[in-house]
Amino acid sequence: MKGLRGVQWWARIARWYQLSQERANLRRISDAALKDLGLSRADIETESHRAFWDDPFKK
Repeated sequence: MKGLRGVQWWARIARWYQLSQERANLRRISDAALKDLGLSRADIETESHRAFWDDPFKK
């Protein structure tokens, strides 16, 4: 049981790191690419400034 909690903790840290990196990458998307995606710079600013632990897929 103790080992499982450690694995879960590392998985959570890895997910937080992934979210942090994805949000940083969003800020680098060009305006032309955003237009192609149907997103605005304001959409990206909102999403990219969310806290790393704010996971949209967390149950």
